[in-house]
Amino acid sequence: MYAVIKTGGKQYTVREGDTFRVEKLVGDAGAAVELKEVVAVGEGDSIKVGTPFVASSSVTCEIVGHGKEKKVDVFKKRRRKGYTKKIGHRQHYTTVMVKAIKA
Repeated sequence: MYAVIKTGGKQYTVREGDTFRVEKLVGDAGAAVELKEVVAVGEGDSIKVGTPFVASSSVTCEIVGHGKEKKVDVFKKRRRKGYTKKIGHRQHYTTVMVKAIKA
């Protein structure tokens, strides 16, 4: 069985036992998180698609850990004006593992 979930403004296709990264979630490593925004759930020909979410469906995940992505350099320049600006950004993420999918 698989599910399409929405978290952090993005959608992910997940199955039980999958490990993936999402935008930072609140909680310590080992804590359980229940994601209720399930867009679609099913297997093979029996697929339920929500409008916008499937009612009474959820995905239970366990937080594996937190981290930061690689640094992205942002460079701004205005030609002939003597203006340059260089900053960086590191996005926070949470690694989660899918424990159960409730349809």
